[in-house]
Amino acid sequence: MSESPRRRIYLDYNATCPLADPVREAIQAAAEGPFGNPSSTHWAGQEARAALTEARRQLALLLGATEQEIVFTSGGSEANNFAIKGIFWRAAQRFRHPHFVTSAIEHPAVHAPLGFLQRLGAEVTFVPVDRFGQVDPDDVRRALRPQTVLVTIMHANNEVGTLQPIAEIARICREHDVCFHTDAAQSVGKTTVDVARLGCDLLSLAGHKFYAPKGVGALYVREGVELEPLVHGAGHERGRRAGTENLLLDVALGAAAELARTDPAEAHLKSLADRLLERLHELLDDAVVLNGHPTERIPNTVNVSFLGVSGRELLERVPDVAASTGSACHERGGAVSHVLAAMGLDRARQLGAVRLSVGRMTTQDEVDEAAELLATAYRHLTGRSTESVSV
Repeated sequence: MSESPRRRIYLDYNATCPLADPVREAIQAAAEGPFGNPSSTHWAGQEARAALTEARRQLALLLGATEQEIVFTSGGSEANNFAIKGIFWRAAQRFRHPHFVTSAIEHPAVHAPLGFLQRLGAEVTFVPVDRFGQVDPDDVRRALRPQTVLVTIMHANNEVGTLQPIAEIARICREHDVCFHTDAAQSVGKTTVDVARLGCDLLSLAGHKFYAPKGVGALYVREGVELEPLVHGAGHERGRRAGTENLLLDVALGAAAELARTDPAEAHLKSLADRLLERLHELLDDAVVLNGHPTERIPNTVNVSFLGVSGRELLERVPDVAASTGSACHERGGAVSHVLAAMGLDRARQLGAVRLSVGRMTTQDEVDEAAELLATAYRHLTGRSTESVSV
């Protein structure tokens, strides 16, 4: 008799998510439905325009925005680049060296465009974070200059999940008449993201982080904020992003937004993440240490250090558990996380870090089994007893 296949457990939802059923259904309906160019005035174009308008409405409702404030993009990276470079090109007309403020733990999709702009004359201040990965709003206040044109601080960190005091930072920016952008790729769909409550002028999101396909995202642009487009051409997206709209992906993003708004998963995610952390502590006691803020973090993320071992080597011992040691965008590079380094963690905690992120499709049984597998692998690596603790 052949052995039954081993169960694979996916705990890397911060890297990407599978398609949700309503999203898949929306894609199918769009593929079989309107095919015209949304800019065309005839019946085929207007059917496509109606589908695009509905997707924009769904996303606007999720964010507490208006439809006119939503710009569809190819993903979170483009949205970040659009926000940062769009402000720079506008500001370059007024300042020789436009100044930006950001944090030490931003995603490469923020740090890299800022590095590019530095080569063009921009100046950038990187504010630090504390041991939980949080920015002090007063550090942002102190970093502001007369030529500061943008502050960009992520809503939730992609590695440790820590939430930033965005509303307070946004208030400081308003007081100084400085535009404020937040990268919300990791928070949209996991916790409440309301642009009015956050007080941001610009907000980026990525569809594949909340069950839409890869290759689609959006930038919220508060009414009155002017950006120079990244892509010039015809007047699509109210002149802010040229190119015929990708109806299939935009409709999928709208369906994902509707799912997040009407069927929020925050309580489910928190329950599973809390259980996962509890089981790891029960199995390995103080050999496991939480990284990030204990309470102010997105509900699905558990970043822990397995003391005395390499997180990368630990995950190699559990090939049926899909997890990561940091951001998937630089996972293959092998470098120690810049986020954990900025938090001041010692070398052992940095090397032993593993990011475990649950999602809508995760079950309690999967969480329990993953904890068992990780604990057993840890015992093998450290030479401890390999006896399994019962679930």
